[in-house]
Amino acid sequence: MIKKSMILCITIMAMASFALAASKTWTGTVSDEHCGAKHAMAGDAATACVKKCAASGAKYVLASRGKVYQLEPQDMFAEHAGHKVKVTGEMKAGTITATNVEMAAVKTSKKSKKSKMKM
Repeated sequence: MIKKSMILCITIMAMASFALAASKTWTGTVSDEHCGAKHAMAGDAATACVKKCAASGAKYVLASRGKVYQLEPQDMFAEHAGHKVKVTGEMKAGTITATNVEMAAVKTSKKSKKSKMKM
């Protein structure tokens, strides 16, 4: 009985580790398929452009580290157009199937921090 329980426990742990290994996180900017990596930097201009292109039928993509990834499901990204995000999901054939999307912290340069401190 103990031997069967041990085997079952090991099997469950192995399956759980495979499930965790399949999920990955990418950080980047939600852009559109027409502009792609042009919107690698998040901001108001990127947001306006991505929303305009999406309204014209362009699909959302993720611009990350010089690469552009297709995103699914599309409806998860509408409120993040032009924003820096963390996307958790699985990658298959260049498409990230997202299970979670959240805003990512935008780094500010040391120069801008110093100028704020002088004010």
